[in-house]
Amino acid sequence: MKCLIVEDDYISRRILKEMLKSYFDCDTAVNGEEAVLAFKLGHESKSPYDLICLDIMMPVLDGREALKQIRTLERSMEIPPGLEAKIIMTTALGDPKTVINSLYEGGATSYLVKPVSKQKMLRELRSFGFVI
Repeated sequence: MKCLIVEDDYISRRILKEMLKSYFDCDTAVNGEEAVLAFKLGHESKSPYDLICLDIMMPVLDGREALKQIRTLERSMEIPPGLEAKIIMTTALGDPKTVINSLYEGGATSYLVKPVSKQKMLRELRSFGFVI
């Protein structure tokens, strides 16, 4: 399985990669623009991402806009409902409005508030059926 970790903070990227590398082949991106490009390339090479961990606040293109673009691409590729990438929004923000917008308007699968613990991440992975 493949995972894309999208995070502008180097330490946060490394922590997430350490958490997930036992379960996924992990790639990283530092902003939303790189995330959208990596998502496209994954599909073009017939090796799409199963999981995307997407930070909300990033330079160039933020996580909410990247999420919107990825979901639009999935619809244009006619990916059937339920087979889309699972997208976990990660945020340091406790702002409920941002989280609600990401989940309900943007189409995120779930969200985790930073710092992300391994226990919380594993709970999400289990809920998606990635980990037993």
